[in-house]
Amino acid sequence: MSFRVLGTGRCLPERAVTNAELERFVDTSDEWIRQRVGVAERRVCTTETAADLAAGAAEAALQMSGVAARELDFILCATITPDDLSPSLACMVQSRIGASCPAMDVSAACSGFVYALETAAAFFARGRVKKVLVIGAERLSRIVDWSDRNTCIIFGDGAGAMVLEEGDNYLASKLTARGCDAVLKIPAFGGASPFWEGGVEKPYIRMNGQETFKFAVGAMVSDLEEVIAAAGLEPEDIAWVIAHQANARIIDAAARKLGIPFGRFAKNIDRYGNTSAASIPILADELCRDGHLKDGDYIALTSFGGGLTSAACVLRWGP
Repeated sequence: MSFRVLGTGRCLPERAVTNAELERFVDTSDEWIRQRVGVAERRVCTTETAADLAAGAAEAALQMSGVAARELDFILCATITPDDLSPSLACMVQSRIGASCPAMDVSAACSGFVYALETAAAFFARGRVKKVLVIGAERLSRIVDWSDRNTCIIFGDGAGAMVLEEGDNYLASKLTARGCDAVLKIPAFGGASPFWEGGVEKPYIRMNGQETFKFAVGAMVSDLEEVIAAAGLEPEDIAWVIAHQANARIIDAAARKLGIPFGRFAKNIDRYGNTSAASIPILADELCRDGHLKDGDYIALTSFGGGLTSAACVLRWGP
């Protein structure tokens, strides 16, 4: 026993920041950003919190699914930017939507949402849950160095969610981790201990773009090949690949290696940028509400991020 997806939802900040706006205070250009990353604009919080976004996405997914918050048996929230270290973002969502079930956060950077799906699958397999809410939510704008043109152009804020129930539609999965902080790192707040003698780094995203690109393409290709085969399918059986929206060039490079038609790789990075753990559920909700995901379709999810981590899975859409 695994699960099936009952409903999806998303929530984005109202404020859209275009490349032209970034040109005013960063040494960059719209053409450079579009060519290198594929982003035209991104959503950025002005008054919204991560909890606002997560709860908004959760409520939209619950409404689509027809499930009441009181029916939930677990809430999992994938995030690296909770509003507070404690309580968890998942606990704040539980309070906002009126649920009473256990709730916890999952931290696996941009791979977090698929890690959370795998965690949910384990609870379903043990027969401990009937309905689970899984969320990916990020407010990355608060950990971006807005003077660094190599990173501030990439990231955005947002949240996406799925409501799951018992079923057999989670067909195959793969998670990986390789302890490494040289490629992607976000230092924590250094604190103010009078006894600490080490240095204190600024708590902003630091990324080696070239190494990230190589890792991401390799991880996407190998992970997707493995989970598609494990599901007993061929690449041509996959109706949609919902990839983490980190960089349009990464997605295109992986598509070329996999032999899956480019048109099956969904993208929205041009409008939202890289929203880390939120990018897959945001894109899944767009595809679902636009009528692109049909009952019986095989959907592949693939992600990669700091850790270094990667995660992929294959779902059968519908009942």
